[in-house]
This record gives sequence, C-alpha cells and structure tokens, in this order.
Amino acid sequence: MADDADTALTTRPTAPVLRPPQTEDGAALWHMTKDSEVLDLNSSYYYLLWCRDFADTTVIAEIDGEPAGFVTGYLRPDAPTTLMVWQVAVTEAARGHGLASRMLDELVARTSAEALETTITDDNAASQRLFASLAERFGADHQITPLITAEMYPDGHDTEYLHRISPLAQ
Repeated sequence: MADDADTALTTRPTAPVLRPPQTEDGAALWHMTKDSEVLDLNSSYYYLLWCRDFADTTVIAEIDGEPAGFVTGYLRPDAPTTLMVWQVAVTEAARGHGLASRMLDELVARTSAEALETTITDDNAASQRLFASLAERFGADHQITPLITAEMYPDGHDTEYLHRISPLAQ
C-alpha cells in the first residue's frame, strides 16, 4: 500500500487555466509577488491598474480555481512587435511543472510578438534558465547585454541585464 508521500509523487497537478487577468486579479498578483520574496514588490494599486490596462499582455494561471502564477508584460511603445516581460511568478505549490514556460509561450502566442525582452540580474539563475529555454524552444537568438547598471540606481540595485530573444517564429 502506498503512503501519502508516494501518492504525492505520482499525482499530476490539474492542468492550469491560462487567461488574461481582470482588474480584481491585481490583488492576487500583488500577493504572489510579495510571497515570492525575490521579485520587486510594487504597490497593490500598481497591480490593480496593470491588470486593467495591460490585460492583453499579461497572463494569470489558475489551478483548481486558485491563482498559481502570472506573467506581466507590455508591447514596447517604440517597438510594438517586442514584448517586454516585466515579472514572472509561480506559487511555491505550483513550481516544478513548467508553468512559467507555459505562461510565457501563451503570452508570445497571444501577442504575436516577433521579439521578447526581459531584464535579469546576475544572481537569478532560475530566470536565466527560463529565458534560455524559451530561446531554445523558438530556435531564436538570445543576446544578453547590460541595460541598467548598478551605478544608475539610487538605491543600490544590482545591474539588470537585457535578454533579447528573437526572432520568435510563431
């Protein structure tokens, strides 16, 4: 007879529902960001407005009706075929099942972006792997250059490196 630990290892999670957020989802995005303890936390007002104004370029994932992750992004005003990914979060309970990759793929498909950009600090190996795997899935070039250096910040933030992935063949 299997114990609970064996059952947990063989049970697959329910397939996530990926959808654009609604304004009221902003609270869940704020909580997931806060709970991550690694993402830069913006005001709750920011997340509520983001879900209203950038719903077309944002994905929220739900598993069994509960928020499990999100990706926020926007199309750059000066390069409207470039999707800039701002934040990616996955709840602790939903990690390890490829949810972040699924949300990114959904967002790329939904926006028909030709290129994707994001910034990542040197110490964020998980995000570096996530975006390197996206480039591999799309057979795209992956360029990494400093964008906002530590000297530019007034608060001692680490350098943010621009990851540009293109072209994104749909």
